[in-house]
Amino acid sequence: MKQRLGILIASIVALAGLNGTINLNELFNYEDQDFPLYVNRDNTPPNNSINDAMATLGRVLFYDTNLSANNEVACASCHKQAFAFGDNATQSLGLNNGLTGRHSMRLVNARFADEGRFFWDERAVSLEDQTTRPIQDHVEMGFSGADGNPSLDSLFRKLSDIPYYQELFSFAYGNSNITEPKMQRALAQFIRSIQSFDAKYDVGRALVNNNNQPFPNFTAQENLGKMLFAQAPNQGGAGCAACHRPPTFDIDPNSNNNGVIGVAGSPDDTDLTNTRAPSLRDLINPLGLSNGPFMHDGSLLTLMDVINHYDNINFNPAINPNLDPRLRGGQVGGGPGQGQNLGLSQAEKNALVAFLGTLSGSEIYTAEKWSNPFDQNGELSIIPVCGTPAHVILEATICSGDLFEGYSETGIYTDVFSAANGCDSIRELQLIVLPKNHPDCVVNGTNEAIVNGTASTYPNPFRNELTIEFSSSAVETITLYDLHGRPLITEETSYNDDLVHLDTYQLPAGLYLVIGHSANGERIFTTKVLKE
Repeated sequence: MKQRLGILIASIVALAGLNGTINLNELFNYEDQDFPLYVNRDNTPPNNSINDAMATLGRVLFYDTNLSANNEVACASCHKQAFAFGDNATQSLGLNNGLTGRHSMRLVNARFADEGRFFWDERAVSLEDQTTRPIQDHVEMGFSGADGNPSLDSLFRKLSDIPYYQELFSFAYGNSNITEPKMQRALAQFIRSIQSFDAKYDVGRALVNNNNQPFPNFTAQENLGKMLFAQAPNQGGAGCAACHRPPTFDIDPNSNNNGVIGVAGSPDDTDLTNTRAPSLRDLINPLGLSNGPFMHDGSLLTLMDVINHYDNINFNPAINPNLDPRLRGGQVGGGPGQGQNLGLSQAEKNALVAFLGTLSGSEIYTAEKWSNPFDQNGELSIIPVCGTPAHVILEATICSGDLFEGYSETGIYTDVFSAANGCDSIRELQLIVLPKNHPDCVVNGTNEAIVNGTASTYPNPFRNELTIEFSSSAVETITLYDLHGRPLITEETSYNDDLVHLDTYQLPAGLYLVIGHSANGERIFTTKVLKE
């Protein structure tokens, strides 16, 4: 078994970062991943929906040791892909061999939960808030600004000097300026993209109408475990689902602590503040081995240890007044308020462990889009977007007529970008920018993308039909794009005709991009148009 585990981890290490290249023309799909229809929980805030460009930046930030003061610790040092983005150590190793105060929580399916607060003690009000706190922790990553450690501003200056961040921040945000909110949003998007819905449980759930039915693909033991997990103690079950709610198995936001009140590394001390828990997805890996120890203090090593803990919980309000009411007793062997004694048989305990094993998938451990993008030397190169539109989000203070500066072009805000409530606040704009002059772009043997023609559009703004008049005979097709860079309408040009008419009746009002291409795909002209 140890040999098989070693092969699994080695395969992940081999996958992670051998290439050391991110191609901005071929991004992984983060923003439009499939997940089951029965999953209806999502803590993504309205202003930070997952975007491929920004999640790609988040992936690089997540794995980059430059985010630590000694260039040795990354977010991924404590949240490892091989362990469902948790840690196999009880306490994670931080800056200068310091240890984290709690066991590193698995991040799998962090998005799919009603609970919007993060850390075991819920001190972060959102995932965005959580992402940069370890970076600023004196022990973990060291940009605390205290006791001689550098401040977060020092980190921004440090990252600004790294070429791949100049590329990635420009690609994601429209400019290379690095701020804490930008880092938070990108990191949160990458973490929320990490999902696991390819487990045996998901296969079975798709075969039935509801979670209470026996799953046809389960063994009798696994179905027994599922029943025990779901049913309340006074109905012969273990009551697990009251706090860890199917089908996402996220923690009920109203939960108190679960009776584990030790402190990692200091078992004689007590800590009553831990009321958050990760999803129960991927507690074990595809080989059936635990993805590290369990609980905030790492005190329980196996799933059987976890089941034994919940089977018998003593309640002493003088020691732990914050024990969740659902764990305070009234079941077999204990009166109300005396603690929980479920009286599970060994066969029932084995069934619960078997059922928990059905919640583990496989893709999360090997998917390249969640892996380390750096090569074995810690290097990373970026292949820029050349000659195609890129979707970015630009944060700016908007006034009509203001200049904007994108990845490689400048322009003026038209009325479509005018602030409805004045221009004294920062707003987000979704823009198309054209990196046609990027020095690394090679078109026709030169270092510039050559534009050989011009075009005019009318009427502009337009309504149900748009006419494009162009100057170059090399134009073979004309395509109308939306602000996500997606082609909407394509028309081929006619011989000796320099006019093309596009039927735009079905399009909503907004800003669009018109691009003329040659037969070999070279961009001949580009122009923006506005539909009223």
